[in-house]
Amino acid sequence: MDLGGINPAILIASLMVASVPIILAALGELVVEKAGVLNLGVEGMMIMGAICGFATAVITGSPYLGFLGGALGAACLSLVFAVLTQVLLANQVATGLALTLFGLGLSSLIGQGYVGIKPPLTGTVPLGPLADIPFFGPVLFDHDWMVYLSIAACAAVWAVLKYTRLGLILRAVGESHDAAHALGYKVVRIRILAILFGGALAGLGGAYISLIRVPQWTDGITAGAGWIALAIVVFASWKPWRVLLGAYLFGGITVLQLNLQAAGARIPVEYLSMSPYLITILVLVIMSSGKGKAALNAPAALGQNFHASR
Repeated sequence: MDLGGINPAILIASLMVASVPIILAALGELVVEKAGVLNLGVEGMMIMGAICGFATAVITGSPYLGFLGGALGAACLSLVFAVLTQVLLANQVATGLALTLFGLGLSSLIGQGYVGIKPPLTGTVPLGPLADIPFFGPVLFDHDWMVYLSIAACAAVWAVLKYTRLGLILRAVGESHDAAHALGYKVVRIRILAILFGGALAGLGGAYISLIRVPQWTDGITAGAGWIALAIVVFASWKPWRVLLGAYLFGGITVLQLNLQAAGARIPVEYLSMSPYLITILVLVIMSSGKGKAALNAPAALGQNFHASR
């Protein structure tokens, strides 16, 4: 049944697809920030993942290798950030912003030969008759494998941070790197590995945009998704399941405004286009006002450089 020309099942299914890049990038940034590092270069890493994944998929003919290429390309860019901030002790905010600008420029240069080319198709996961169930079929059982991977990644990050020794060490480094160092943990090594993990997830998110969500390459294809992922980490109070909810909120607003445009809503298209970003800003302002839990859940050592000789 359509509501004002909008099919609810298709709307929810599209919402889940639109949220995948943000979920992956935000989960990666959450792990990085849990380790005490603030990486504002998520947008740059995502767009590098988009072009590296797209180029790899076109050259090899395999979308799966494309995702691997996207993860590796973004991880290499995140390694630059890791060396600058963790080894050379550069300012994390300035380095992250520079990383975004560098990623945008380099991706544009690499992508010049890929404009107008279609990547190999990534099919849906074959779940047989489940996909034919009314309403629930298209909503839950008719997606590509990355949709399910994003939800599984959210569960895995939550479980590792909450129940494993690795998660405890990561959180300890983010709360007090000096105390973690005194206990014998390699703070710099742990943070570099966290940065590489965050970069790889951001690259997967970028590759998803260029290979599945918008199966083509154009300059600036991520369209600010990295900045939204950064905002969602704060919105989620550094909790993985809230990242999923925040990403679905943003994805839902994005898809809804596109459906309203298609349905001929009498709202200026400019207002509809800016609504996802406006809602994100409003949510962050509301959650940042007062002494709410969101402000109290940030890792204590977030953004602070560490040097063993201090």
